[in-house]
Amino acid sequence: MSRSAATWILTAQCPSRLGTVDVVTRFLKESRCYITEQQSFDDRHAERFFIRTEFRPQDPDFDAQAFQAAFASRADEFEMAFELTAPDERTPVVIMVSKADHCLNDLLYRYRTGQLPIDIRAVVSNHPDLQPLADWHGLPYYHFPITPETKADQEARVWQVIEESGAELVILARYMQVLSSEMCERLAGRAINIHHSLLPGFKGAKPYHQAYEKGVKLVGATAHYINDDLDEGPIITQGVEAVSHADYPEDLVAKGRDIECLTLARAVGYHLERRVFLHRGKTVVFAR
Repeated sequence: MSRSAATWILTAQCPSRLGTVDVVTRFLKESRCYITEQQSFDDRHAERFFIRTEFRPQDPDFDAQAFQAAFASRADEFEMAFELTAPDERTPVVIMVSKADHCLNDLLYRYRTGQLPIDIRAVVSNHPDLQPLADWHGLPYYHFPITPETKADQEARVWQVIEESGAELVILARYMQVLSSEMCERLAGRAINIHHSLLPGFKGAKPYHQAYEKGVKLVGATAHYINDDLDEGPIITQGVEAVSHADYPEDLVAKGRDIECLTLARAVGYHLERRVFLHRGKTVVFAR
């Protein structure tokens, strides 16, 4: 992570009005907070303003509650909704998987090395295959098999794990099941999925083999928030890599795995760093 261990994050959005940047920067100056990074965007179509600021308090006794209370009075004038994130915050996470291990393994490595500030509360799967990987990391592993007849009961058990673990984010790291409309609604804005991204679109089994037969020249991946439209939720990040006639199906699969890992990790990182705003069914993303 590029973020300093001592920086706080202030994110906000409001109707487009004169002085929206000033109300943030002026307050931070008056509060003796040094701005280390700032990005903003004004959606002129929606007349909506978004801002994300990283800052470092100059006073060692910085009081977050007092800061928020004081800024709230300024923000009210602009109908500004805001959130303050502490530098040491570790988001509680549940990871959902099936049989493929590449995305899970990558996330666990980044978790173990501190690259992702997450607190993994559980790994949930519809197969037992990846339990040894979770066990090696000392993480609870829940195996909930699923059939069309048991889907509702299985999702109820998954939801119980999410609720009891206190997870604020769910990561679908190649979880190969379609979530119900009810589950999608419950997890709106706090569940990230990853899938291949190929043109033209190849649905069904062995998409990379289908792509090979068509002679594709690009393979990619898309990470997005889930919604009730399969693989069509608000996009956070996408990755792509050029391929050629010299790449066989197994080569496309291998490159696809790498892109999926990187794209998912980047999306999760952006979410954790409060770089993503959900807006009108899509996203505003302040990438780094």
